[in-house]
Amino acid sequence: MVNGSLRERMRARVRAAVLGALSAGLGSLAAVGPAAAGTGQPSPKQMGFQTAVTPVAHDIHWLHDYVNIIIFAITVFVLVLMLYVMWRFSEKRNPVPSRTTHNTTIEVLWTVLPVFVLVAIAIPSFKLLFFQYSYPPPDLVVKAIGHAWNWTHEMPDKGISVDSVILRDNERAEEIKAGMPADQVPRNLAVDNEVLVPVNKVVHLLATSTDVIHAWTIPSFGSKLDAVPGRITASWFKVEKEGIYFGQCSELCGKDHAFMPIAIRVVKEAVFEEWVAAVKARDKRKVKEIVRKAANELAAAKVADAGRGK
Repeated sequence: MVNGSLRERMRARVRAAVLGALSAGLGSLAAVGPAAAGTGQPSPKQMGFQTAVTPVAHDIHWLHDYVNIIIFAITVFVLVLMLYVMWRFSEKRNPVPSRTTHNTTIEVLWTVLPVFVLVAIAIPSFKLLFFQYSYPPPDLVVKAIGHAWNWTHEMPDKGISVDSVILRDNERAEEIKAGMPADQVPRNLAVDNEVLVPVNKVVHLLATSTDVIHAWTIPSFGSKLDAVPGRITASWFKVEKEGIYFGQCSELCGKDHAFMPIAIRVVKEAVFEEWVAAVKARDKRKVKEIVRKAANELAAAKVADAGRGK
């Protein structure tokens, strides 16, 4: 009787601890709450991906959600099964334990069903992998060259090259004072020379490095490409929406790894050609004017969209 009473008290304590942990976890999640995903840059308290703006990024997000549905379904099934087993085969309801050691049907099911689950994941996964590396004919080629610690972007077809270095806090303040919208020069993501590409055009991205391994990454593009010294790696993107999109080196490349951002501004083709001409003419003032004008037009468009409830 003493042992039975002790077991009951221990079980009650375990149940109370589990219920307390669950309620605390759910309470903290409710208090935090997910923030809306950013477009081109992260948002405070964001949970989830940045908004997708390329076909590849859309497919990545779809596959992520699809696999999560499978994961959640398996988790719920296993949890329900465990709760049923604990209830059905408890000492109280099953005082004489079963001596069954094998069940052919169950063993076949728990071997075959996971195979079907893996096939259901593998098919869209392989399709996405094939899509990522089946390059459509390019409208523009951009070569990203990683240095310790900044980026150079070359456009061989246009005959131009742009070096991009992170903006210090005082330089960022000067840009805002000169007319750049503050949200388009975020701290630790803004650069002194943005790279412009045209909207709805296929861009072939080539990446390499002059020193150590870097990685060219822009979350909203679904792009993450290693830049390896002595090698050229390739990817592609086609941005469907005008805007400013930020990324960073995502390879541990040294002491200033965290201060090696990428800024790609997607604009109309006419604006892009005007920018290319200004860069080729080495007219820095004109380049700044083009970028600031595009930035302010983007800001005005966001205000208009907000007014329309978009």
